[in-house]
Amino acid sequence: MNVVRLVCRHKTALGLGALTFFSMVLLYLAKCTSESLKPPGPRGLPHQQHHAPRAPGDPQPLAPEKITSTFLAVLIASGPKYTERRSIIRSTWLSAASRPRGDLWCRFVVGTAGLGEEESASLEVEQRRHGDLLLLPELRDSYENLTAKLLLMYAWLDQHLDYKFVFKADDDTFARLDVLMEELKPKEPKRLYWGFFSGRGRVKSGGKWKESSWVLCDYYLPYALGGGYVLSWDLVHYLSLGREYLSQWQSEDVSLGAWLAPLDVNRVHDPRFDTEYKSRGCNNKYIVTHKQSIEDMLEKHQTLAKEGKLCKEEIKLRLSYIYDWAVPPSQCCQRKDGIP
Repeated sequence: MNVVRLVCRHKTALGLGALTFFSMVLLYLAKCTSESLKPPGPRGLPHQQHHAPRAPGDPQPLAPEKITSTFLAVLIASGPKYTERRSIIRSTWLSAASRPRGDLWCRFVVGTAGLGEEESASLEVEQRRHGDLLLLPELRDSYENLTAKLLLMYAWLDQHLDYKFVFKADDDTFARLDVLMEELKPKEPKRLYWGFFSGRGRVKSGGKWKESSWVLCDYYLPYALGGGYVLSWDLVHYLSLGREYLSQWQSEDVSLGAWLAPLDVNRVHDPRFDTEYKSRGCNNKYIVTHKQSIEDMLEKHQTLAKEGKLCKEEIKLRLSYIYDWAVPPSQCCQRKDGIP
């Protein structure tokens, strides 16, 4: 009798095991079937939400790490010791800019690597007071590192700000931001490189601007003078993506011209950008004027405020030119009278 009971129990256990196994198979097949009915995500990834494509020329979407959105970003290259220059710019052409909320974002860019305690403390105080410094702790601020500084500040801008155009200037530059913004408003924020161009500059073989590693040709490629120029956001994005592959030459504006040389870019030469190695004088049509002393900036600011014009008296120290894109770069820039 015991043997019969043991056999019955064994058969019952086998039956329950088979039923359990069969149930598991049915569940697995049901799961596989339901998974196969889900629409596949892109490139084999799990299904995810799709966003509407950007219209041509639109800035990249505001990513979670982006701090704000603006129309025009202004980056002013400065140095740790140039506190007075930054102060005068704040009280002159930055303060004079009419800025609807969100249209303008301005920062002074300073490298802080290797600074002493006193300089670091001074910058900290300035930052607490004004909040308009973009500090680059990985960069030792020096003339030799200007090209590296340019790439770093553009990479930071690309990663942290949503914008349409950027105006790059030096801390000895005076700019009419109201005029810049007015002229940029109707422009498409795409492939724009706007400034005062040179194409006939011979490669420097000595002195401060010596280019030891330039091997492209005996002239520099056409570039906008670095005292002030405008780029659209997409060109900065391009530079940020490729910065590890870009050669860095001594001159930051020469480097930028070479980096953008093979691209389909809208290069706009504008004689209202007085951005050469020394100013051509004062003209009421100027939008950007380089090589300005503190006294020059104060005078221009006061004249604008009182008389609505840039110059107490217009003066021409050197002739200007209109860039001729129809001839070789070495013949591009014939100076003539009658040009601002």
